[in-house]
Amino acid sequence: MDLSQLEVFLAVAREGGFSRGADKLHRTQSAVSQAIRKLEAEIGEPLFDRSSRDGLLTDAGRVLQEYAERLLNLRENARQALTEIRELQKGKLVIGANELTALYLLRVLAEFGRLHPAIRILVQRSLGSQIPDDVRRHHCEFGVLTYDVQDPDIESLVVYSDELILVVPPEHPLARDERVSIRQLGAESFVAHIVSSPYREKVIQAFKKFKTPLHMGVELPTLQAIKRFVAMGHGVAFLPEISVEDEIARGELIRIQVEELNVHRKLRLIYRKSATLSHAGHAFLKIVESVASTRGGRYRFVRDR
Repeated sequence: MDLSQLEVFLAVAREGGFSRGADKLHRTQSAVSQAIRKLEAEIGEPLFDRSSRDGLLTDAGRVLQEYAERLLNLRENARQALTEIRELQKGKLVIGANELTALYLLRVLAEFGRLHPAIRILVQRSLGSQIPDDVRRHHCEFGVLTYDVQDPDIESLVVYSDELILVVPPEHPLARDERVSIRQLGAESFVAHIVSSPYREKVIQAFKKFKTPLHMGVELPTLQAIKRFVAMGHGVAFLPEISVEDEIARGELIRIQVEELNVHRKLRLIYRKSATLSHAGHAFLKIVESVASTRGGRYRFVRDR
């Protein structure tokens, strides 16, 4: 039994006869009769009362009609759903990111949401070390990282060039200086992120190199908390530039150049190299490229390899 046979069966049942059913399907009556006989042979039951000229259904025919209509409606629903996905009228985009890399996504997802409002966007928070595995296991379609995965099965795009910068509150004595040396920071109280990272270690090593004490008086769990604490006047901090762009623009924090410290990092968008991207995924990549082209600056769209 296949759907084409059920279409023939329903045409005859709805039109009330083999001849009218054949006309509806634009087929010969003999072809329709043959299809019905084959269907009846497969089922093992007669579907029509042959003594009637009006194509009356048998009990088996009435049962099959109900299920055949359900099946054909399901097929039409499936077609419609696939069309909606293809035309970006429906779908879901899942991206893995951590607290920092999610900040890169904000402008990109704002543009994506403007152009494709029907697509549901889910950014699931993961540890940076876990994101590549989430991508491999199909837990998310894309991931955003601060390091190179070095995996031949992963496609990697550099999408942003970030920098670790020193920020101070506007009333801080250093706020008047555009540049400082590490030795000038020996008496400062630093607000740090409680999670260790390679970039925190680079700062620690830089202070050791210049034999300067590094006082981390307070450690907080989020970048947002660190920014607010520093803006309140309770210390200074090294933070990724992407996390404080708005605060600097509004004058809530002041950026100071540290002469001996130059810590840059690339943010990368990753996805499975062998994967067939969803329609939403292809649209997302186009917007990532468009944002890099229109905004320029630190935004990129460069394949790692």
